[in-house]
Amino acid sequence: MALPPFVEPSESLSAREIQRYDRHALLPDVGMEGQRRLKNARVLVVGAGGLGSSALMYLAAAGVGTLGVVGADAVELLDLQRQVVHGVTGVGRLKTESVAQRLASVNPLVQVVRHGVRIDSSNALQIIADYDLVVGGTDNFPTLYLLSDACVWLGKPNVWASIYRFDGQTGIWWSQHGPCYCCVFPEPPPPGPVLSWAEDGVFGFLCAAMRSFRRLRQ
Repeated sequence: MALPPFVEPSESLSAREIQRYDRHALLPDVGMEGQRRLKNARVLVVGAGGLGSSALMYLAAAGVGTLGVVGADAVELLDLQRQVVHGVTGVGRLKTESVAQRLASVNPLVQVVRHGVRIDSSNALQIIADYDLVVGGTDNFPTLYLLSDACVWLGKPNVWASIYRFDGQTGIWWSQHGPCYCCVFPEPPPPGPVLSWAEDGVFGFLCAAMRSFRRLRQ
């Protein structure tokens, strides 16, 4: 079932924007009006790690007008194997700071809003309320369930993916048009050992692959 667009078109695109997004404009399902909707869209990416990196790069390149990024951790050398939004010069810096600098070089027409905090029950609703869509790039179940609850409460679509070694899963949850994550997985895994890429490894390109599948599903 086709859903109506949930972002209104922005004002007319500038000559520079028309040239930059020409290949989008040629697509019948996007066109100039679709690009104006992208310009008016506000997307929140929770986590600037492997999954968040690819999403941020492609969302910026696509011309999404406002990108929010949430995270309180710093870039480590071991992150660079898969977190393509960061570079060697970013090691030791806050990921949100590294993201803002990199995306400015990818597309200076996009506004990046930095939320240099860990999202939790005290701030989730306030942060998410200002965005049209949430992309979850978290690596722990408490945050995953928190995002699901917050998106249900606010009526926001929640784009999700997970990775482990050479395997990945992805999906879009939107309680207004189908089940939410908690509807399908009502209980988190029991306490004890849980499969973790941090302990068992992950193939770097898998992060980009899962984000690409998400974009296709949208």
